[in-house]
Amino acid sequence: MRILLTAINAKYIHSNLAVYHLKAYARGYEDFIEIAEYTMNQRSEFIFQEIYKKKPDVLCFSCYIWNYDYVREIAAEFHKLNPDVPIWVGGPEVSYETEKMFADNPAFFGVIPGEGEAAFAALVQYYCEGRGGELSEIAGIGFRRQTGLRETNGIFTTAPGKRSDFYDAPFAYTDMSQFENRIVYYESSRGCPFSCSYCLSSIDKKMTFRNLDLVKNEISFFIENEVLQVKFVDRTFNCNHSHAMEIWQFIKDADRGITNFHFEIAADLLTQEEILFLSTLRPGLIQLEIGVQSTNPKTLHEIRRKTQLSRIYSAVTQLQKAQNIHLHLDLIAGLPFEDYDRFKQSFRDIYALKPDQLQLGFLKVLKGSYMYENRAAYGIIYQDRPPYEVMKTAWITYDEILSVKLVEEMLEVYYNSGQFEITMKLVDVVYPDSFSFFLSLGEHYEKNGYFQKNHSRIRRAEIMLEFLLEDAKMPKDLIEESLLFDLYYRENMKSRPFWAGNPSSFKKVTKSFCKDGKLSHIEPFFYHFPARGEKSAAKLPDRLSECVYVLFEYGKRDVLSHQAKTTEYTVLEVKKQWENEQMKF
Repeated sequence: MRILLTAINAKYIHSNLAVYHLKAYARGYEDFIEIAEYTMNQRSEFIFQEIYKKKPDVLCFSCYIWNYDYVREIAAEFHKLNPDVPIWVGGPEVSYETEKMFADNPAFFGVIPGEGEAAFAALVQYYCEGRGGELSEIAGIGFRRQTGLRETNGIFTTAPGKRSDFYDAPFAYTDMSQFENRIVYYESSRGCPFSCSYCLSSIDKKMTFRNLDLVKNEISFFIENEVLQVKFVDRTFNCNHSHAMEIWQFIKDADRGITNFHFEIAADLLTQEEILFLSTLRPGLIQLEIGVQSTNPKTLHEIRRKTQLSRIYSAVTQLQKAQNIHLHLDLIAGLPFEDYDRFKQSFRDIYALKPDQLQLGFLKVLKGSYMYENRAAYGIIYQDRPPYEVMKTAWITYDEILSVKLVEEMLEVYYNSGQFEITMKLVDVVYPDSFSFFLSLGEHYEKNGYFQKNHSRIRRAEIMLEFLLEDAKMPKDLIEESLLFDLYYRENMKSRPFWAGNPSSFKKVTKSFCKDGKLSHIEPFFYHFPARGEKSAAKLPDRLSECVYVLFEYGKRDVLSHQAKTTEYTVLEVKKQWENEQMKF
C-alpha cells in the first residue's frame, strides 16, 4: 500500500506543514506514506507525470487558494488513467460547500474538511488494513456514495470527528536535510480569539496550545539542525502572554546565532514587559508580522477587528528603536466602508511608520468566511477562480483597484525589496504623499511599457532616475549618487550604470582600501546619505565641497537589511592611508 501525500507550494523556499503533520499523526503506518512536494513554478504536466510514476494506491492533495487550480487539473488527468485510485483532498480550499466541490471535481473521491489529522490517521488505517465497507465509520470525512450507504445527492458525510490532540501530538519533522535553504513552518497554538470577517480562523474561536515542554524540545531541534528560518503559523502568537513570553525567553537562551523565528502578532496586545524584552534579543533572531489591514475605524468595526490603532503605532515605534527586529506590516485593499480616498489614508498612515516591509494585499473572499456570506450586502464582485480576489465593492471601483495594484507593484520593487533604501529616504522629503508617489511611478512604468519586461537592478535604477528627472524635484547629481550608493549598498556590481564615473580615476584608492577582492568596494560621493538607523531624512543633503569615499564591506552585512557595512573616509584620510601604504614598500 502506497499513500501519497502531495503538496504544491507557491515557491521552492516554502514547505507544507500540513502534510508533515498528517504523516506524523498516522503513527505506526509511516512506512506506507510518502510525501511529495512540488512548486507552482513547475509545469502541471511535469507534476502530473511525477505523481503518476510513483504509482500511488491512494492519492492525497493539500489544497489552498494558491494551488487549487493546479490540484484540480492534475487530479482530473490522473483520474483518467487511474480511475480506481481514490483521490482525497483536504485543506481550507475544500473544507466548505462540500457538495459543490464534488460536483465541480468528478475526479475527487473524498474530502477531509477542517483539522484533519485524526481523520487522516483513521483513513490510513482503513486502507492499510484492507477493511472493507467501513469507510462510513470514520468520523470527519466526506466521500462519494458507495452501495448500501445513506446518501445525500450522491455524497456521504460522516459526523464531525474529535479535534486532533494537538497538545501532545507527534512532532512533524524528523530529517531536516531536505529543508536546506527552505522555510520551515511550525505551530505552537491553533485557533484565533478574534473574529475578523475575512479570515477562516475566525470560524473556530477555540484556542488550543501545544505542550510547552514539547515546544521547547522542538525549537531546540531546529536550532541544533541550523534551520535558517522557522515561521510560526500561530494566527495571533501573543494572544496568551505567558505562552508567548516563555517561548521567546527560551529562544533567546537557546540561540546559536543562526536560526531566525517569524511570528504573526497583534501589536496592540504587546505589553511593556514584552516590548522591553524583545528589544534585548540578538538582531535578526526574530521578525514580527503585524496585520493592521486598515486605519479606518469604521472599516475595522465592520470587519469585526478589535484593534487599538494608537497602541499599534506606539508598539511599532518602540520596537523600531532597538533596531534588532524586522517589522512587517500588512494592509488589505477592498474592505467594507473603505473607499479609494480612505484607503490612500490607510496606506499613508502605515507607510509613515516606516516598517521594514509593508505588504499591500487585496481582499480574498474565502468560502466559509463572514465576508463570503455577506458579499452581496457589500456589493463585492470578486474573481470566480482562486484566489477569489476582490475586483470591486460598493465603495471602490475596479479602476481604483487597478491604481492600487500599480502602487503595490512599485512598493514591492522600490521599498519592500530594500534595494533602493537611500533613494527612497530622499524621495520621502520631496514627495510627502507616499501613495501618490508610488502611483505616479507606476503610471510612468505603464506609459512607457516597462511592465512588459523583466528588469535588472541597474535598469530599475535607470527608470527611477528617468522618472525623478522628469519631475525635477531633486538635483540630478543627487539622484545619480543616491542610486549609485543603493546599487553598491546591496552588491559589488559587475557593471556600472551609465552615469557612474570611471573607476580608473580612483584606482589607487581602491587598491589601498579593497584588499579582499569582491568582498569590498570603495566609491567617491559628494553627499552624506542617511545612516541605516535613520528611518527618513529631514531634508535633502547639501553638496559637499570635496568628496568623501565610502567603503562598502559585503562580508559584514547588516543582519536585518542585508546591506553592506559602510565606512566614510575624507580625502585627507584617504591620502594618509595611501601614504602609509607607500611607506611599507
